[in-house]
Amino acid sequence: MLKPKLKQQLVEIKGGNYQLDKQHAALLFKVDHLGFSKFIGRFNAFDASLRFDSKNIENSSLEALVDMTSVDVNNEKFERALKGRFWFDTENYPQAYFKTNSAQRIDEKNIEFIGELTFLGVTKPISLFVHVNGAANNLLTRKYTLGFSAKASIIRSEYGLDRYVPSIGDEIELEIHAEFQRG
Repeated sequence: MLKPKLKQQLVEIKGGNYQLDKQHAALLFKVDHLGFSKFIGRFNAFDASLRFDSKNIENSSLEALVDMTSVDVNNEKFERALKGRFWFDTENYPQAYFKTNSAQRIDEKNIEFIGELTFLGVTKPISLFVHVNGAANNLLTRKYTLGFSAKASIIRSEYGLDRYVPSIGDEIELEIHAEFQRG
C-alpha cells in the first residue's frame, strides 16, 4: 500500500474544523517512580476538536475532554486506586478539560497552544507544544487528515494531587499522538 504525500509545512495544510479520529489517537502520561523509572499510563477515552487556520495560526484553537475513568496502567487493582479519592477522585471529577486561549507559530512545523487545563476542579495555565506531522487525504478513509504529536507538563501538586511527592514525581509529562479529520 502506498503512503499519502503529506503536506508538512503549516501554510500548506488546509484550514478548517477538524475532529479527533479516536481510533488513531493516544494520550499518555509519565511520572518519575522513586527515581528508578518513568511510570507510564494512558487514558483510553478522550475527544478533541481543532480549528486550524494555516494562514493565521493565532486564529487556531484546540479543545479536549478526557474521561478520567478511562485510566489504563495495565493493572486493574492500581487503576481502581487511581480512580479513588486519593488520586483522580473520578466520582467527583470524572473529566479533565483543556481549552486554548491562544496559539502561536514556533516554526514551519510547530505550534504552541496556550490554554487552561481543568483537572480535579482546579484550572491552571498550560502550554501544549504541537509538532504537525503533516496532512493529506487519507488513503483508507478518503478524508483529509491532519496528524500531530504534542507534549506538555503539569505540576500535579498545583492541582491538589500531592500524595507521595517527592517519592513519586510532582511533574507529570503528557504526550499526545493524534489524527484529526477535516469536517
